[in-house]
Amino acid sequence: MSDAPLDNVLAQGPQGGRAVWLKTSDGTRLRAGFWHAAAPKGTVVLMQGRAEYIEKYGRTAADFAEAGYATLTLDWRGQGRSTRALADPKVGHVGDFGEYQNDLDALLDFAAVQGLPQPFFLLSHSMGGAIALRALIRGLPFQAAVFSAPMWGILLSAWTRPLANALSSAARYLSFDHLYAPGTGPMTYVLDVPFAVNAMTRDADQYDYMRAQALAHPEMSLGGPSFGWLRAALAECHALQALPSPKLPCLCSVGSAERVVDTGPIHARLRSWPMGRLVVVAGAEHEILMERPRPRAAFIADCVALFSASA
Repeated sequence: MSDAPLDNVLAQGPQGGRAVWLKTSDGTRLRAGFWHAAAPKGTVVLMQGRAEYIEKYGRTAADFAEAGYATLTLDWRGQGRSTRALADPKVGHVGDFGEYQNDLDALLDFAAVQGLPQPFFLLSHSMGGAIALRALIRGLPFQAAVFSAPMWGILLSAWTRPLANALSSAARYLSFDHLYAPGTGPMTYVLDVPFAVNAMTRDADQYDYMRAQALAHPEMSLGGPSFGWLRAALAECHALQALPSPKLPCLCSVGSAERVVDTGPIHARLRSWPMGRLVVVAGAEHEILMERPRPRAAFIADCVALFSASA
């Protein structure tokens, strides 16, 4: 384990933030980051969405540090500063979502070796929500879980879903698994889409925060997903829908203006999660942790309340 770069000034994270290099059981190099808190009550293990990286969550880590919680996160394989599988580093690619579980195992091994404060609480966003749900079903040691717009289904129209399934399946056998999925390319979202029409947030300051990071560190940004990622994501969402919810306290938040993930599976799962609570945030887009101050603060407060009650 050795130190890795972390732009904590641009991240606006708590003082003393640190990043390190980790290696998974299959030999993939990952970047992990953590921020401590004074007199910590536990550690929030933050599972990011597709195309994200550690610095994006500096403000979130600062909020949790103020509430007394350390934050631990990582760049998933294929994004941020972690190893990328393809010659084109802007393609978001993975062969199977089980690979992300290897990443998470390496992160939790690091947490154990470092003696990071327990208990551990799970916070996930978008693609991280699929990885997180699988981790909970595996029985990984979390006291409570929070999901922000979890990717338990991908938003596709009725006529494009069969086409997406067919094309992504064919890609493996016809050797174009590595190519961008239709309608996507190398440009990262926040630099490609103006704030006025974006589907991530209604807060201009948060959008500028994300843009500033992408401009300062283009090497960390990511473009669209590959056919391989799309196939793996569709398969994992389908598999998860057939599995029961784990028995632990859960908070799930989704914006009423959500346009990225399919909200149907979210509502269906929370109806059958005995210790689960669903909050629909009026007017919010995909990223509640990047939303306007009032709904964002309410979400952080709900997270802290759940963690405190579950410790």
